[in-house]
Amino acid sequence: MTDMLSRPGSRDGGPPPAPDPAAAPTKPVLLAAVIGAGACLLTGLLACAAVAVVGWLAASFGGASGAVKAGAAVWLVAHKAGATFGGGSVTIAPLGLTLFLAWCLYRAGRFTARVSGADKTGELALASGVLAVTYGLAALFIALLTSDNSVKISPWSAFLGAATLAIIAGTAGVLVESGAAADIADATPTGLRDAVPAAAAAVLSVVAIAALLYAVILAIHFSRVTSMLELLDAGPVGSVVLFAICLMLLPNVLLYVVAFLAGPGFQLGVGTSIAPTGVDVGNLPALPLLAAVPTDGATSTYLLVLTALVPLAAGVVAGLVITRRGLKTVESEALGWDAFALRGAIAALLAGLTLMILMVLAGGSAGPGRMAEVGIPGAVPAAGVLTAGMALAAAITAGVVAARRPVVAEADPGLGDVER
Repeated sequence: MTDMLSRPGSRDGGPPPAPDPAAAPTKPVLLAAVIGAGACLLTGLLACAAVAVVGWLAASFGGASGAVKAGAAVWLVAHKAGATFGGGSVTIAPLGLTLFLAWCLYRAGRFTARVSGADKTGELALASGVLAVTYGLAALFIALLTSDNSVKISPWSAFLGAATLAIIAGTAGVLVESGAAADIADATPTGLRDAVPAAAAAVLSVVAIAALLYAVILAIHFSRVTSMLELLDAGPVGSVVLFAICLMLLPNVLLYVVAFLAGPGFQLGVGTSIAPTGVDVGNLPALPLLAAVPTDGATSTYLLVLTALVPLAAGVVAGLVITRRGLKTVESEALGWDAFALRGAIAALLAGLTLMILMVLAGGSAGPGRMAEVGIPGAVPAAGVLTAGMALAAAITAGVVAARRPVVAEADPGLGDVER
């Protein structure tokens, strides 16, 4: 503080020292949060509008204003604000776009904390609250502008969806940039603090195995992909739009594969079922992402084996992370194997809860008629199966590794006196 106020010049007559960038004047918290929310809003809207306009150019029908409205509607649907039209509704959020918007809001939160210099609890709460409310009100206003006689979007659902995403991702950015996240982590009990990265490792393991399985099956049925592309005949420009659509829906598909591996499976339409015990789906939309969906009938036996192995493998990863982190702490010598096993089970519970929330968000309505029900109706049972397998493997792995750790012999206090 003294350096910031005095700013003394050099005593030998030379130029004064360069100013410290940290001493630059900061913006008010309110203004910084509004700017951050506005920047995030423009980034998401422009990205969606650009894809919609490219699609309009490829389709060569309708108007540019309609394409921009369609892009805004997709942006709103990504916040779980359903769009209703004459024949049905679209409530399924493209999670790829949702994750991109969450990343933008996280960056907006970091920007807000950095330029405002917020470091007190009240300032951090104000930054997060203003960021979320500003972003939510902007979504409400866009919903009012987008709705017309053909498409209806609830302004309140748009506000709630956008504000919820902003309060989660934006607050995370504010806490990380201000250093409050590190303070919270330091104040958290060691067992719970170690369970969070272990749970994240378990979730990533399950999703990674699902992605690998999906890629293998898609490669095996690559001829279906080429047939769908020939049927669509989108052209170079339309192929860009199709690629963007597939990219936005890829996380949804991967979560469907996770539910498939868990056992309950998923559905791609009313009355359909895709599970390891059998497939009944009928005709599907010509979307290249769906080329990996098995045909009607019984599935391969190895898929039933994966249903048992995947949660066990993810639990082993969680248990290893728990012990690796826990054995580095000072109090590790006072903890028995049962304490590490309990931490592994807690990490599995957190991982299962996270997967359940993601599977619930991955579903919804994708249009009228048959596509009115798409997603994972058995998200809770699927998460329960995954949690049970991960908890068993994580507890056993953490307990065994902790029990086999080398015993550190206590130093004999009399040796020092002898050496002297």
